[in-house]
Amino acid sequence: MLWVLRILRVFLGVIFVYAAWTKLQHPWTMFALSIDAYQLLPEWAVLGIARVLPGLELVIGILLLTGFALRYVAVAAALILAVFFSIMLFSWGKGMAIDCGCFGLGEALTWKSLVRDGALLVSAMILAWSAFRVQRRLGSRLFWF
Repeated sequence: MLWVLRILRVFLGVIFVYAAWTKLQHPWTMFALSIDAYQLLPEWAVLGIARVLPGLELVIGILLLTGFALRYVAVAAALILAVFFSIMLFSWGKGMAIDCGCFGLGEALTWKSLVRDGALLVSAMILAWSAFRVQRRLGSRLFWF
């Protein structure tokens, strides 16, 4: 079970760091345009999320790579991916031809991005479940994998 945790946490950690890096390569206002295209939030929320989300993704990615507080970080990753996936699925279902915003600029929201993000969500859910299961089996002394 520990090898599953290690593989999933490194895989998801790399994905989160890469997603943050691609967004941080451009001005935050460019990412704000991708968020605004979903037409779900007021302008002040779009601007706030565009400024905060890349940093949050970077922190989650680094924590996943190190394994520090894995149970909590895995749950946070799964929650963020669930929100992303839900919004993408809703927008795709409405037929919106927009930029996904997942990995920076220029990626259209398609069934391929939905499959990819759905697989990432399932991976994060498995990681969170596995981290809690292993923690229960090994005891509270295990805080860092």
